[in-house]
Amino acid sequence: MTAVGIDAVEIWTGKLVLDLPGTFAPVKGEEPEKYTKGIGLEASSFPDVYEDIVTMGANAAKRLMERRGLTPDDIGRIDVATESSFDNSKPVSTYIAGCLEQLYEEDFHHANKGERKFACIAGTQSLDDAYNWIKAGRNRGRSALVIATDTALYERGDPGEATQGAGAVAMLISEDPDLVELSTEQGYGSADETDFLKPNQQFPSVDGKRSVQVYLARMREALEDYESVAGDTHPDDFEYIPFHTPFPGMVRKAALLGYRHMTRDTDVEAAMADEIGRQPREADFGSWDEFEAAIRDYMDALKKTESYRDWYARAIEPTLAISEQVGNWYTGSVHIARISALKNAAEAGRSLSGDRMLVGSYGSGAQAEIHAETVQDGWLDEIDALNIDAQLDRRYDLSYDEYEQVHDAHNHEKETEVEEFTAPEDEFVFTGWGRMNERKYEYVE
Repeated sequence: MTAVGIDAVEIWTGKLVLDLPGTFAPVKGEEPEKYTKGIGLEASSFPDVYEDIVTMGANAAKRLMERRGLTPDDIGRIDVATESSFDNSKPVSTYIAGCLEQLYEEDFHHANKGERKFACIAGTQSLDDAYNWIKAGRNRGRSALVIATDTALYERGDPGEATQGAGAVAMLISEDPDLVELSTEQGYGSADETDFLKPNQQFPSVDGKRSVQVYLARMREALEDYESVAGDTHPDDFEYIPFHTPFPGMVRKAALLGYRHMTRDTDVEAAMADEIGRQPREADFGSWDEFEAAIRDYMDALKKTESYRDWYARAIEPTLAISEQVGNWYTGSVHIARISALKNAAEAGRSLSGDRMLVGSYGSGAQAEIHAETVQDGWLDEIDALNIDAQLDRRYDLSYDEYEQVHDAHNHEKETEVEEFTAPEDEFVFTGWGRMNERKYEYVE
């Protein structure tokens, strides 16, 4: 059976940066550790005034196509995942295709285009769509271009303000991929929830406490559903476990729950029994409250064990390195985590070909998906070709006053004139509005 998966990947981060402990925390009257140790973030990326979800997505796609020597004829579909869309009818994929056509003699008129929406999980759903399209034999030898692009802004003063971010991830989905093969087996956890939503508004309405609860509940359901078709999981089965990362502190909670689940009735649980006991079983307690209290005590003990700490340092912590520097990219967040893990392995000189990752995607509203990915032989060349470090280094460091100006510039309800902070070069830029209030774009050399 032909393997299908991610053949190539590129990242484009917003060109501005807000230092959370150094710039944001002092103005808020907070200790820096609230951000660096509490939520687990060092900085947030923001788009310059000429950047938006179209330019970031198009620039990531352009770099991917140029590096792989592709033309529009090689692409059979373009799927964009975003929860930052500015049009309820025309998909962002058409804008991105229009941008790219400025640079090629060929066009994308033959390519199927669409836009996916299910909060942050839409990027993974777009991967699934491309996977199914190829597996169904409808691709005619062509690849799919999947782009996850978002500007994650919160209203100023909102508790989620420190988790903002902006950027795009472009992925080429092909047969016989160079990066990772996607598993046929998937697991889902889905329910009608109101943890995070944008009812005809730019900035989200968030129930923070509920959002964490729903995230964890849906992830647990998805893992159990995945195991129903793929078999029981074990901590040693996967080299890395990239999670959707709204902020690293949330992943810490998910990782601990996942480890407890994967070690139940295993050699790992048995080895820790003398130290912290076996995991509580509901049948051993007279009430649900007693069982929950026992679980909480066990979890507190579990996260202090050497076994858990070693596993977390190996399988989870490397997936968070990029997110710590850019914040939440909504639909792109789990795909940043995958890249971060592979980048860590490349820098450490590890051999990953044939090893597996377990990927946990999530979207508010709410749905989680779990699937496995097998690292392919070409992974190292693909990761070495990325220039994410250079992009992070080149970002313009915003003062707090400048941050407020940029925030206002990207607020759809405000008309604010703000000078650009950086000079565009060899990239697509937003230039204004057309006669039907459509957004206009040009390529700047």
